[in-house]
Amino acid sequence: MNDVVNNVRLVSIEEELKKSYLDYAMSVIIGRALPDVRDGLKPVHRRVLYAMHVLGNYWNKPYKKSARIVGDVIGKYHPHGDSAVYDTIVRLAQSFSMRYMLIDGQGNFGSIDGDSAAAMRYTEIRMSKIAYELLEDLDKKTVKFVSNYDGTEEIPDVMPTRIPNLLINGSSGIAVGMATNIPPHNLNEVINGCLAYLNDSNITIHNLLKYIPGPDFPTSAIIIGKKGIIDAYHTGKGIIHIRARVNIEKNQKTQREKIIIYELPYQVNKSKLIEKIAELVREKRIDGIYALRDESDKDGLRIVIEIKRDAIAEIILNNLYALTQLQINFGINMVALCNGKPRLLNLKDIIKHFIYHRKHIITRRIIFELEKARERAHILEAFAIALVNLSSMIKMIRSVLTPNEAKLNLINYAWDLGNIKDILVKHSSTNIFKPKWVKDQYGVHESQYFFTKKQAQAILNLRLHKLTNLEHKKILYEYDMILKKIKNLLSILESPMQLIDIVRKELIDIRKKYFDLRRTEIREHVPDINTEDLIYQEEVVVTLSHKGYIKYQPLSDYTAQKRGGKGKSAVRIKEEDFIERLLVTNTHANILCFSNFGRLYCIKVYQLPQSTRVARGKPIINILPLNKRERITAIFSLDKFNNTYYILMVTSKGIIKKTALNDFKKPRKIGIIAITLHKDDELVGVDLTNGKNQIMLFSAYGKVVRFTEDKVRPMGRLAIGIKGIKLKENDRVVSLIIPDNHQDILTVTENGYGKRTDQTEYPIKSRATQGVIGMKINKRNGKLISAIQVTKIDQIMLITNSGTLVRIRVEEINMIGRNTQGVILIRTAPEEKVVALQRVVNSEKILRKI
Repeated sequence: MNDVVNNVRLVSIEEELKKSYLDYAMSVIIGRALPDVRDGLKPVHRRVLYAMHVLGNYWNKPYKKSARIVGDVIGKYHPHGDSAVYDTIVRLAQSFSMRYMLIDGQGNFGSIDGDSAAAMRYTEIRMSKIAYELLEDLDKKTVKFVSNYDGTEEIPDVMPTRIPNLLINGSSGIAVGMATNIPPHNLNEVINGCLAYLNDSNITIHNLLKYIPGPDFPTSAIIIGKKGIIDAYHTGKGIIHIRARVNIEKNQKTQREKIIIYELPYQVNKSKLIEKIAELVREKRIDGIYALRDESDKDGLRIVIEIKRDAIAEIILNNLYALTQLQINFGINMVALCNGKPRLLNLKDIIKHFIYHRKHIITRRIIFELEKARERAHILEAFAIALVNLSSMIKMIRSVLTPNEAKLNLINYAWDLGNIKDILVKHSSTNIFKPKWVKDQYGVHESQYFFTKKQAQAILNLRLHKLTNLEHKKILYEYDMILKKIKNLLSILESPMQLIDIVRKELIDIRKKYFDLRRTEIREHVPDINTEDLIYQEEVVVTLSHKGYIKYQPLSDYTAQKRGGKGKSAVRIKEEDFIERLLVTNTHANILCFSNFGRLYCIKVYQLPQSTRVARGKPIINILPLNKRERITAIFSLDKFNNTYYILMVTSKGIIKKTALNDFKKPRKIGIIAITLHKDDELVGVDLTNGKNQIMLFSAYGKVVRFTEDKVRPMGRLAIGIKGIKLKENDRVVSLIIPDNHQDILTVTENGYGKRTDQTEYPIKSRATQGVIGMKINKRNGKLISAIQVTKIDQIMLITNSGTLVRIRVEEINMIGRNTQGVILIRTAPEEKVVALQRVVNSEKILRKI
């Protein structure tokens, strides 16, 4: 027990957590998630391919059960679950996942619809032909071997790949605190880039782009624009836009258009895409689709979207690009392991590391072949000496009792060089042809030859048919060829240029063997479809109700009628609601919406909900990003922005501001500031002016000031404004009016009193004065709540704080002077107050005039 206590060590939990988590993170980064920059493989890929190599499961050999390979991998090299290994095998065998498949599969390996592969006991696999290029020269000591997880087996630390696998097949993975997402490329283009780098190691990435224009995905499709590619190749990070390849065809018989999808972006699930399109149609987020079919077969992918006769295929396609995975963003993040450490690499870095790896592999291969050649030359020397001294050698061997004695006699005896003396003496002057382990006492000494143990054993193993004169000539010829080979290998090792030539030649051979055409098209300049250009321009009617429901409908819905007709209902609304604004405009016009918070929201007419005549429309709060308690106080229809007109605004505290209409031409989706408001102030009135109008401001205490517009200079959008009316304490502006000579002024108080007054009774005064009495205010009639312009044919709606609505014809309201109290328009309860006055837009009368 004391021993246990003595072994207890106090550690900081913070330091221990840091160390343990860092160890875990590095284990995931190096051992699982990130590929090696040299061979482009993660450890599990490398272990699968090596297990197949050990089993001889090559491309030209019979298939083996997937379960056999999985068993070997998890039993010898990969201490993880069988499903992880089999999932790796499945992906390496999928033509829609790998640009160049590394496994040739037989059976069900899943589909682009997301179908799972069959169980490993049913499928069969073998290494693909190109995968063998990853393992070529593996048995020539070209790479370092490391122990497996239990130390009973060895596995290559990296593959001696002849192909730039990291680029041609790409890689993706999520580690701890980092991720990689490298797209696949075309082999021919990548090798061309490697050759360009070999020709000029100082080549710029800009010039490399001439050889490698961009990724090449197995599912083809179209890459839109080159900016993301350029960013990724220069920095290692970038976003590219991939769009499906589609055609729009027209059925001459039915006159229906149909969208046909032939190619999908990389890693897009076809069945989920179709489900998403169907969902959008069901939710009416996309309108105009008549039918949706998947006609894909063994000949290729084909999704057919039939369009309704009155719909425009280009508009629907544009919506599909925006709302579905028909167009995706592929984030490139080229992170890979370099010397065991994760690094963010650009295109040139990856090529540089691959070329360096190839030089290293070829150097080690040449060293291996050099040692083999020396070993063979060593044995051939022994054979040549044996044939020169054949008679005496046979006599010596026959004179002993055991093979060991024969070997010792062969080693200890000095043999005559015979007719090959000149060759051996010449080559014995240097050690370049000898194996490194051969000591100086062996070989040629003073015109005699001394065998090593290895040579003596080879002579004893020599077959009788090798003793003929013809074989003697063959041995000398082979010996001469081996010596030349050794010289050639040594010259390569001494010449970097020869080494580069070998790298170049092998890359060219690979290109010839696996050449294929690019699949993914790169469109450098593809303008986005401009929805506005595809919307048919027509006259429409926009309506906004008091409760905030907005919509538009074609003006043609209101066909001309004979005199005395009943007209058509413009909208079906609840009893407590009514049309507050009606605009006759066109589908391309802008709708400017000003809120009480002093913000401007701009929306195109065609972006509003299109509804039938009897529909209510949609709440404007679902269309515009309004805040809590924010409401729209004014809307205008505008064909285009210009400096001819101005937006005039007034706040409850009497601040007035005029801003050129052109200053609002760059609105944002979240709205822009139209006027900067003081605390506790709000925008109460907005109107469109031409710079030559008059302005009337009405206050809650019944005051009204009328002045000419030229008294208000234009200001910037963010300006606060200037004083428009001088208010008493607790008074506030309730209305802004741009007077029209053909209309009267209607004023209403909170206790239900109102009157109609000829606007000529309101004199023109100076700005920022108290003005004149517009309505006598006392305890009986209460404060003024609003003033509007009306004509005899209009109707008004009075709304109280208890929810009561009263609709009154304007012609029933008396015309009286401005310095009066008005008459009762609505009788209110003791605690009830009128809170709003609105002119009811008579849509039937307005539309009859159009």
